[in-house]
Amino acid sequence: MTKKKSIIYIAAIIVLGLAALVFLNLPKPITTSDSSFNLAQISSGTYTGSYDNGFVKVCVEVIVENHTIVEVRLLEHDNGLGSAAEPITDMVVQRQSVEVDSISGATTSSKTILKAVENALSEGRETK
Repeated sequence: MTKKKSIIYIAAIIVLGLAALVFLNLPKPITTSDSSFNLAQISSGTYTGSYDNGFVKVCVEVIVENHTIVEVRLLEHDNGLGSAAEPITDMVVQRQSVEVDSISGATTSSKTILKAVENALSEGRETK
């Protein structure tokens, strides 16, 4: 085998290896649903929830009073370039729902924040 062919084979192996790494490290698909929790059944309190999709990691605190979401606090948002998604917490409070549109340009962070809120409310982990 010539030196030129060896270099081509090595380069091809490197490219395929990198492609495999990218493919294997794709974020988990994120879906949210209001049907996973019922505000009428959630007592007043502060609930925590988190979600990590592989690229974005979020931890939230959801404050519920009289079966109403009054505040969503971001405790952690490892987001890369997704900080533009953070106002989605206000949308959750306004709509009393995780069924809100993602913020354009920060879709993955938006969906991860929403999933963390859903987890807090569906799992009912009261912290205070």
